[in-house]
This record gives sequence, C-alpha cells and structure tokens, in this order.
Amino acid sequence: SSDLTDLCTEAIRLGRLLVELMPDEPEAVGLLALMLLTEARRPARVNTGGELVLLAEQDRSRWDRALIDEGHALVRRCLRRNAPGPYQLQAAINAVHTDAPSFAATDWRQVVALYDQLMARAPTPVVALNRAVAVAEVEGAERGLALVDELGTTRHGRGLEGFHPYHVARAELLRRLGRHSEAAQAYERALELTGNDVERAHLRSRLAGLHWPA
Repeated sequence: SSDLTDLCTEAIRLGRLLVELMPDEPEAVGLLALMLLTEARRPARVNTGGELVLLAEQDRSRWDRALIDEGHALVRRCLRRNAPGPYQLQAAINAVHTDAPSFAATDWRQVVALYDQLMARAPTPVVALNRAVAVAEVEGAERGLALVDELGTTRHGRGLEGFHPYHVARAELLRRLGRHSEAAQAYERALELTGNDVERAHLRSRLAGLHWPA
C-alpha cells in the first residue's frame, strides 16, 4: 500500500540521518543496512493478484538491486569494524539471502552460523525459531521440526504458542515431511492467530493445497 511505502521511505530516511549523525556507531549502520535489504525485497513479496509470495518462490528480478548493493556495502563496512551487534547480524543474514541467485543457491550454512552469533547476543524465541528454519535447509525438515517442537516446549520459547509464524513454520516443515493432517492443524492454528487478510488468504491456499490420502 502507499501508506506502507511512505512509512518505509521515511524509516530509511531517518536511518540515513542516524548514520550521518553517528558514523562511528556500527549498530546504526547495521540498522540502515537491515532496512535497505528488507525494503529491497518488498516488491516481490506480493504478486499482481495481491497474494503473498514465499521467499523460495519470489521473482528475484523484482528485487531492488540498487538498495541491495547499498545494503551490501554497509554490511561490508560493519564487518570491517568487527564489532557485531544484533542489527548488523540481521543485516548480514539478509545480505546472504539477497546475494543468492536462487533460494536453492542460498548459503544456508552461513545463515545458520550468523543465527548462532545472533543467538549469543540476542537469544529471543523468534531468533531461535528463525534459526531452526534455517537448520532445516541444512540438515533436513525432520531436524528443523525437532528444533521447532523443542523450542515450543521450553521456557525459552514462552509466548510462541500465540505467535502465528511459529505455527506456520511447523506447518511448512510437517508438509515437507508428508505429515499433512498435522500440517493442517498447524495452518488452522496460524489462521486463528493472524488478522492480516493477505496472510490469511495465503494460509488458506496452503491448507487447501495439502494432499490427503485416498
């Protein structure tokens, strides 16, 4: 929407201003890089029909290469300082994604290594969930699901039961493992927890696309 575009543009403007005012603060540079690399992918996140498009299926030619190049340059600037913080590490993760020519060609081991560093500095349930999803790309869906399920039962994962991306992650991993009945339950729980119409339409589509045994 135009409102979201305006908001993102203003956030990036303020990020540039912050870097200008605090050029020696690595986390300010990391935050700007993170915003640029996130914004660069936004044109591909929704298709012409207004439907949500997963990272694996996005048309990468629609990504904004100028923003990606700027973001990558800022990440390299951060790396030279060798004082990594949470924003810089999140930006570095996004840099790995935006550097890959395709989802399959993503350096997932590097993504996991960066999440390991992020966990050491900002050990939140959301970071742990994202790390588990990345591990699934390296070690397989079964390992990823084990980490997700373990996280959901630990004190560290408190609050994830009410976090719809947690159930989406479980649903996608269960889907990959052919456990479609359980995947359906996870999609349905995610639907209960999100009020975003675009996300709800996407989840209904994923749910409808499950293959049931004859």
